[in-house]
Amino acid sequence: MKGTFLTEEHELFRKSLRKMLDKEAYPFYEKWEAEREIPRSFWTKMGENGFLCPWVDETYGGLGLDFSYSMVLIEELERVGQGLASGMCLHSDIVSPYIAELGTEEQKQRWLPGCVSGELINAIGMTEPGAGSDLAGIKTTARRNGDHYILNGEKTFITNGTIADFAIVVCKTDPTAQPAHRGISLLVVEKGMEGFKHGKKLDKIGIHSGDTGELIFEDVKVPVENLLGEEGKGFYYLMQNLQQERLIVASQCQVEAEEMLRITIDYVKSRKAFGQSISKFQNTQFKIAEMATEIDIGRTYINQLTARHIDGEDLVKEVSMAKWWISEMAKRVAAECLHLHGGYGYMEEYEIARRYRDIPVASIYAGTTEIMKTIIAKKLDL
Repeated sequence: MKGTFLTEEHELFRKSLRKMLDKEAYPFYEKWEAEREIPRSFWTKMGENGFLCPWVDETYGGLGLDFSYSMVLIEELERVGQGLASGMCLHSDIVSPYIAELGTEEQKQRWLPGCVSGELINAIGMTEPGAGSDLAGIKTTARRNGDHYILNGEKTFITNGTIADFAIVVCKTDPTAQPAHRGISLLVVEKGMEGFKHGKKLDKIGIHSGDTGELIFEDVKVPVENLLGEEGKGFYYLMQNLQQERLIVASQCQVEAEEMLRITIDYVKSRKAFGQSISKFQNTQFKIAEMATEIDIGRTYINQLTARHIDGEDLVKEVSMAKWWISEMAKRVAAECLHLHGGYGYMEEYEIARRYRDIPVASIYAGTTEIMKTIIAKKLDL
C-alpha cells in the first residue's frame, strides 16, 4: 500500500537504492551477521551514493530532501535486515537531526559533512546500567571547569557504540536541579578524547550485524564548544526528537512484519503435506488471513502518520500508539510465521529464524510498550 506522500521521484530514489543494495548488501548480509559487523566500507558507499542523511542541507553535503525520502531508506534497509537498518537509521534520522537542529554553524560544519559521507559514524548515549526509560535517573555527570566539562559515567546498550566516531551524551550538568530533568544537557564526545573509552561489544540474541556496545567516561575533558544547544535543556530536546525516533521504529517493525509474511506465503505454497500444498489447509489460510489484515492496518496507519509528521504535526500520542501496537503485532507475526515453517523455521538457514530473533527488542528500545501506553494515557487526560 503506497503512501500518499510518495511521488515518482521517490520511486526513482527507491529504484536506485535497491540497485545498490542488490549489489552491495544482499549478497554479503549473512556474512556480516556471522562476523557481527557492517564494514565501514559499506557506510562510505552509502554516503557516496547519497543514502546517508539525505535531508541534510546541500551546504553541508546533503541532498536537501525531506523526511519522506528517509522513510524510503528505512524501508529498504529494513528489508535487507534489522542489523543493517538499526545503526544506519539511527545515524541518519535520529542522531544527526540533533546536530542540524541544535548545532551552531561551527558544529554543523564540523560534523554534518562527515555524517553525510559516512566518514563519521555517530551514536547517542542515553541508557545507563541503572537507568533506561527513566532519563531523569541518569548518573553520568559533566562538571564545568573553565573552558571544559569534566565528564564521568557509563552508557550501555548503545547502537553504533563500538564504531562511533562521536556520540551525543546525555548527562547531568546540574546534579542538584529540582526536578532532576532540568539539570540534563547534551555533550558531543569525540573519539580520541582522553578518558573516553568504547566498552565491550554486547552479545545480543539477535540483530547480530548491528553494533551495540558500551561507552565509558573517566574524567573526559569535553570542550565547552561541544555543548549541544543550551545547558539544562537536554531533556526537552530529547522529548522533541522522540516522535521521529518512535515513528522510525514503528516503520521498521511494519516492514519486518511484511517481510515475514511474504517469505511465509512463499514457503507454505511450496511446502507439501498429506498430498497437497500446506497453503490449501484451512488453518494455514486463516492464520495468513489474520496476519495480512493486521499488517494492512499497520501499513495504513504508518503511511498516515508519516504524511502528518512531514507536515509538522504534534503526534506524540499517535506515534506512541503506532510504536507499541506495531512492535507487538510484529512479534505475533514472527511467532506465527515461524510456526507455519514447522521444524525448518527453527533452522538458521531459513530467513524466518533470523527475523524471529531480531524483532522482540523493538518493543523495548525507544521506549517500552508500557512506557508508550503511559504516554497515551497521559495524552487522554486519564
